[in-house]
Amino acid sequence: MGKLEKLLQKIKNNPKQVRFEELDKILIRAGFTKRQPRKGSSHYTYTKGSARITVPFNQPHIDSAYVKLAIKVLEGEIKDE
Repeated sequence: MGKLEKLLQKIKNNPKQVRFEELDKILIRAGFTKRQPRKGSSHYTYTKGSARITVPFNQPHIDSAYVKLAIKVLEGEIKDE
């Protein structure tokens, strides 16, 4: 099991306690590119091919709905490799 799978497993075990930095790290390692918000928006957009995930920057933890969406997309990416 690689580092990406370990991070994904940690996030899957407790999706309500995921910090933005943790999700950002795993998405970047999975090959997604990050687009930062403009003009006061707090939503970051991650893209890789046709997959797109929008995550709001929220402290201290991200809403679990965004985390679960990211997990679904990441699991699809890992299976394709």
